[in-house]
Amino acid sequence: MGQAGLRPSMVPRQASFFPPPVPNPFVQQTRMGAASRLQVREPAEQGARRRNKGRGVGLKVKAEVGEEAVWDVKSEGERREPGSGIRTRKEIFFLGIILLPIRVLLVALIILLAWPFAAISTACCPEKLTHPITGWRRKITQPVLKFLGHAMFLSMGFMVTVKGKVASPAEAPIFVAAPHSTFFDGIACVVAGLPSMVSRNENAQVPLIGRLLRAVQPVLVSRVDPDSRKNTINEIIRRATSGGQWPQILVFPEGTCTNRSCLITFKPGAFIPGVPVQPILLRYPNKLDTVTWTWQGYTFIQLCMLTFCQLFTKVEVEFMPVQVPNDEEKSDPILFACRVRSLMAEALGIPVTDHTYEDCRLMISAGQLTLPMEAGLVEFTKISRKLKLDWDSIRKQLDEYATIACCSKGGRIGIDEFAEYLKLPVSDVLRQLFTLFDRNHDGSIDFREYVIGLAVLCNPANTEDIIQMAFKLFDVDEDGFITEEEFSTILQASLGVPDLDVSGLFKEIAQGDSVSYEEFKSFALKHPQYAKIFTTYLDLQTCHVFSLPKEAQAAPLIASNKVSPENHDESTSDKKDD
Repeated sequence: MGQAGLRPSMVPRQASFFPPPVPNPFVQQTRMGAASRLQVREPAEQGARRRNKGRGVGLKVKAEVGEEAVWDVKSEGERREPGSGIRTRKEIFFLGIILLPIRVLLVALIILLAWPFAAISTACCPEKLTHPITGWRRKITQPVLKFLGHAMFLSMGFMVTVKGKVASPAEAPIFVAAPHSTFFDGIACVVAGLPSMVSRNENAQVPLIGRLLRAVQPVLVSRVDPDSRKNTINEIIRRATSGGQWPQILVFPEGTCTNRSCLITFKPGAFIPGVPVQPILLRYPNKLDTVTWTWQGYTFIQLCMLTFCQLFTKVEVEFMPVQVPNDEEKSDPILFACRVRSLMAEALGIPVTDHTYEDCRLMISAGQLTLPMEAGLVEFTKISRKLKLDWDSIRKQLDEYATIACCSKGGRIGIDEFAEYLKLPVSDVLRQLFTLFDRNHDGSIDFREYVIGLAVLCNPANTEDIIQMAFKLFDVDEDGFITEEEFSTILQASLGVPDLDVSGLFKEIAQGDSVSYEEFKSFALKHPQYAKIFTTYLDLQTCHVFSLPKEAQAAPLIASNKVSPENHDESTSDKKDD
């Protein structure tokens, strides 16, 4: 393959398969220095500091009394400047020792005060409501619960700014809130007037909290019920089209928490009823991010402590204009969801990606396979829709990918790992195939490129005709079986490596001393990479032949299709010139 011009044309890179603008929206970005962490750790470690002071052992901090502690923060593209927040250890001590327990006590007190009203509201009502709560119970309890909800977030230190106008049930039966980044997003429910929410059935069983949740008449989802998804959608439709009898429904259409750097795929549940929806934008314009709760980051307890230790935490809740679906969007909820998401992303000034909750599952699986967790992110919605792949097939491919990449740095496949997995040497044909997988030409293959490569390049090449053609090429004596000598001869010739040892690869295919067509086909179907190696080799040979003068093309055409032990030396030298 001496000249670049002899190579077959590269597979066109579709814009729809370009990497997402945000590689990993499921990671917490806040990093804090020792002095910052001291704010939370001070209550537990104050005694240890006093005990160890005389021995020269203690906490490492960036500042002594009277000096400024520098925050090391990276949140939503901002960096906190020295001296712009908590500055001295006196302030750290005050916030960690005084403010934290006071806020915890206030929150607990408000929950205890709210529980009797929630109990009155839901008394004698089944867990899964069949009729809305009406009458005197709702009129008495709802205003009190709204007031206590505002009081609870105020006691946590939240300074809430509300923009826009809340739509009435007749104007918009459904609210869609995004980006969903934390359990503190429940503040949108309080500001919107305690609409119903979609929640797991298990949450309604939690003491105290479960009763408060039931007071907002939630749509409960069961994980053990195989018909839960269908039942949930039917319930949303029933309530949204009830003409205002039921409360409005608040949905977080992303379905999981992100770091607010983008809007991931909106699930269509809130858009299936085909009724107007009101988008709600959530912003946390704080220089120190203490609220983001993602799959990689701080725990629930840590975030509560960090947030409670702040003097205040800003949050903006913006109610956008009501979005009414057109006739096409009523029949296609995904189209409606995409339009609403685009409007919200534009208002927020952030991009959209096609990540979903399934990417989170893949991310966790990647971590269990000792890969970097972000290696599992593929934009599941886009990949599964365009390549016709389901969760099980992509999860299986992650296992295969981990087998190849587990020993490489950064969880990516290099040319050497690729060759070792295929039990083939690094040759021109293998480099060509590797280049086709390596979509961004950075010299390595990530899991997303691997999935796309198998679906776009290898699986289409792994047809019955290609497998039969390959078998006939290897079966030199045409007896219906491939011996190790025949297998070695053809591979040595096609890859241009005369001393190639293929015994390991042959043993993987053969059940005995030779390979039947059924064994060959079974192996080929399980390993589509080899089919693409074969077709890539034929493409390279074709390019080489048609690059020769016309009078010299006839002979090479015959030679390139006849590789046998008798002309092995000549054929090998010809292919090495490629």
